[in-house]
Amino acid sequence: MSEPGKPRGRSFPLSLDKLTPVARSVATRPSAAAPALTPARPTAPERKPNLLRPQRLLQQAALDRERQVRPAGLGLDSELVRARMVERLRAQGIRDEKVLAAMLAVPRHLFVDTALANQAYEDTALPIGLQQTISKPSVVARMLELMRGNRGDAMLQRVLEIGTGCGYQAAVLAHLARLVVSVERLKALHDKARELLAPWRADNVRLVYGDGMLGHPPNAPYDGIVAAAGGEAIQQAWLDQLAVGGRLVAPVVRGSTQVLVLVERNDRGFVRSEHEAVHFVPLKSGTT
Repeated sequence: MSEPGKPRGRSFPLSLDKLTPVARSVATRPSAAAPALTPARPTAPERKPNLLRPQRLLQQAALDRERQVRPAGLGLDSELVRARMVERLRAQGIRDEKVLAAMLAVPRHLFVDTALANQAYEDTALPIGLQQTISKPSVVARMLELMRGNRGDAMLQRVLEIGTGCGYQAAVLAHLARLVVSVERLKALHDKARELLAPWRADNVRLVYGDGMLGHPPNAPYDGIVAAAGGEAIQQAWLDQLAVGGRLVAPVVRGSTQVLVLVERNDRGFVRSEHEAVHFVPLKSGTT
């Protein structure tokens, strides 16, 4: 997709130069020279020293409404906040600079609930509703690093994501592939991701409402496949849709835990390796 720009902030449209003539006449009276916070006591019933106060309340209401849409006043829109997260990822062993640059470019706090925005850049998973979570940054970075392999600055052609969730990982993938197909089985989350991704005009991201266990054959084969849910085994449909030279990364249940499994496809078949222990929501079939 084209590089997503930072959404423009909103400003409340009223200003003092647009107040009513009545408000201006009160503001220019000699008796109005006293500080606005300590108005003189009215000496006549017709005097209204608090006439300007509703303007301040309206401005506050606008700010409150803005905070409900996007966290404000927390410094979260600063690239420095994301840069600190990226430096922590680098310190934890992430070496793929293209993955790090993609995570630097995507504001994670815009994909979590406003009440959790202060935790957006901590290395922790956060709830996104319907008993689902947004994966911790270190896990996202590690899975994408494994999926890319040693490709340097090269872009992947097509990537399949199993489990869109809130859309954060799809937004990161949009910086790594020319086409991202992301499948979500929960309609409410599919709709939420579509809403959250809309401002970014991610023309190279296609969101699909469907059963992720089946993959998405219409756009196969894929150079990369990444799953955000843990199953008992790698799905055969995913292997069938993986291109020769492609890499698939998914959590797989191992006893009481899960591990990241990397599958590489070559001319002779598949090569499988196991990596870090992780914890993802269970992989399920069907839609709801």
